Amino acid sequence: MKPWLLAAAIAALLVACATTTSPTGRTQVVGGISQQQLDQLGAQAFAETKAKEPANRDAKQNAYVTCVVNALVRQLPPQQRAVAWETAVFVDKEPNAFALPGGKVGVNTGIFTVAKNQDQLAAVLGHEIGHVISRHHEERITRQMGTQTGLSILGALAGARYGQTGVDAVSQFGSLGAQGLILLPNSRTQESEADVVGQRLMAQAGFDPRQAVNLWENMMAAGGGRPPQWLSTHPDPTNRIRELQRDAPALVPTYEAARKAGNTPRCG
Repeated sequence: MKPWLLAAAIAALLVACATTTSPTGRTQVVGGISQQQLDQLGAQAFAETKAKEPANRDAKQNAYVTCVVNALVRQLPPQQRAVAWETAVFVDKEPNAFALPGGKVGVNTGIFTVAKNQDQLAAVLGHEIGHVISRHHEERITRQMGTQTGLSILGALAGARYGQTGVDAVSQFGSLGAQGLILLPNSRTQESEADVVGQRLMAQAGFDPRQAVNLWENMMAAGGGRPPQWLSTHPDPTNRIRELQRDAPALVPTYEAARKAGNTPRCG
């Protein structure tokens, strides 16, 4: 990349970036990509995953996941709730799940071996949706764009800035592989934050926040004392369980109030 073009790209990135506050009050630096581009990246990564992974045809399990997702989504702010949320269940024994910008949620059938009830499934999905509403994907992409390994992305953005549309920019991103860009591991800080946001969200939706503790205990038991591979970048499991136990009592009144207000999910 020519020096002047690199300088222009970096300058454009710095102008586009902004400091904001996450749902837990943490300072974040985000920008350099529009919400439309981010949603399109999420849709592309979701489509790539659906093309590669076998779909689960069990209607009951699909309805179960959709029910839990819908209950959680109803508690989101109007703008996030208005997104056309879409779910998919994949035949894969690895206990995994994810949520992407643009309202895309994927679940492996293996999750049902550790999420024993709707509250525990809500703990998983609340955590994953927590990543989306906390803007973790945007934060991560912004950080990558400022590193040496993100120079190719900066070049794509610079090209898009001079005469290309937002859709063209997403196409440039897509050449790098949407899955590889948006499905990268989150930082431990983001994982801890998603725990907090997700546990709060599940309580607001009428799911028992204490069950988040049981879910992660099941995760540990399934791994023989070690977390599954997809949890390798997550906080220490013992500390994670301790923090969820610490926060649960303060969320029980929220859970009870939600139930009294009619938020009584019956997903399965």
